[in-house]
Amino acid sequence: MPAPSARSMEPTRHYPLFGGAFSASLPPGALDVSDLRPVPDNQEVFCHRLTDQSLVVELLELQAHVQGEDAARYHFEDVGGVQGARAMQVDSVQPLPLENLALRSFCQEAWVLSGKQQVAKENQQVAKDVTAHQALLRLPRYQTDLLLTFNDPPPDNRLSLGPESLSLPPWSLGDFEQLVTSLTLHDPNIFGPP
Repeated sequence: MPAPSARSMEPTRHYPLFGGAFSASLPPGALDVSDLRPVPDNQEVFCHRLTDQSLVVELLELQAHVQGEDAARYHFEDVGGVQGARAMQVDSVQPLPLENLALRSFCQEAWVLSGKQQVAKENQQVAKDVTAHQALLRLPRYQTDLLLTFNDPPPDNRLSLGPESLSLPPWSLGDFEQLVTSLTLHDPNIFGPP
């Protein structure tokens, strides 16, 4: 059976996530990383075709021991620890208005965090300061913290500046906001029995 080809998403199409249990609008040039390598079942990971940017949607166990802004910080530090970050810095944490979310009827609270993590890519020694933007959507009815992350490393000077790079610019915070606000739940059974 031939290996699947990496799929590029259309900019306004609601792309199915987690086997269709969710969908969201993805930015232009998003490649489904699961077509390239194994991805944990609780994650959907997309990378930009031309940059080192990535988008991650994770279904995590609700961390009820932390509330509000502290919950956003907790997940930022947890992701940094998993990635082996050598340093982490939170720049801002803001509440995310629920009325802006497609998931508003399921979400008790939502936060957006921006910060930096000093991480090295796989098989590399040199760590880079990666700007990370995270949205935490808390779904206590389903004992779930839904974490969306936009990893935005510094531009790689070795990127070619050919015609394709002009037609596919790097992703912006607006692209991440579109992902977060468009995320829609279609099948609550993904969370298991009630």
